[in-house]
Amino acid sequence: MTATVSIGEFARLTYFSVKALRYYHDIELLEPVAIDPGSGYRRYSTDQVAQAHLIRRLRELDMPLPEIKAVLAAPDAGTRDAALRAHLARMESELQRTRDVVASLRALLTPADPLVVQYRSIPALRVLAFIDTATKATVGPWCDSAFSLLYETLAAARVAPAGIAGATYSMEFFADEAGEVVAFVPIPADARIDLPEELSLTELPARRFAIAVHNGPFDDSDRTYGALGSYVAENDSALAEPVRELYLIGPGDVDDPRDYRTEICWPIGLLQQ
Repeated sequence: MTATVSIGEFARLTYFSVKALRYYHDIELLEPVAIDPGSGYRRYSTDQVAQAHLIRRLRELDMPLPEIKAVLAAPDAGTRDAALRAHLARMESELQRTRDVVASLRALLTPADPLVVQYRSIPALRVLAFIDTATKATVGPWCDSAFSLLYETLAAARVAPAGIAGATYSMEFFADEAGEVVAFVPIPADARIDLPEELSLTELPARRFAIAVHNGPFDDSDRTYGALGSYVAENDSALAEPVRELYLIGPGDVDDPRDYRTEICWPIGLLQQ
């Protein structure tokens, strides 16, 4: 049987303070079922206890109040559950990001492996490329989409890659947090490919590079960038050109980012053609 109770009793049933209940009433999130016209006392239904408990848990998950209102106003259980699942997915993503940052910070507290720098002259490469502007915040998903399209296009054309896939990152990408990124896969010189409009055939110029291998997640690559770039600044003369990354082992090869291996190639000289 449903009953109505005073705001004080409802506070005890729901673990919400009277102050919080008044605030939720003011913003039309959890309204009393009746208000005494003379005294102004609020009364709540015991049917509202479950709703209050849901609000409490959503607030503990840091769901914004407008989203909670949308959940409570959902026309059916399916719509409500979809909104809840979307918020939980965002929470899980944020939790994973926090774990990644914690792991990265712990790595900073441990001595880095000695930097091993090799020099290599790489000839001009004919590549299938996805060229676009990307931001630091979105470059991960951007690369996922770019390489998916690159490999799907090669598979459709029955063309095997002719080398290690990679990407180049412009000076603006680092300086302005947004700039040109070229995702590429080397292809045979005689390859014939029907190109979707997003892709192009181009040639990466021949260059001499100072190269270091970064082991682990892409999010930690700033340590290798810093070490290699410092080494080049102290021992060579860097070109003001895009840095090239070669993905020896990446997302398409292993599931654990700790197993990624990336060659970071710092341009230091031109090659005679």
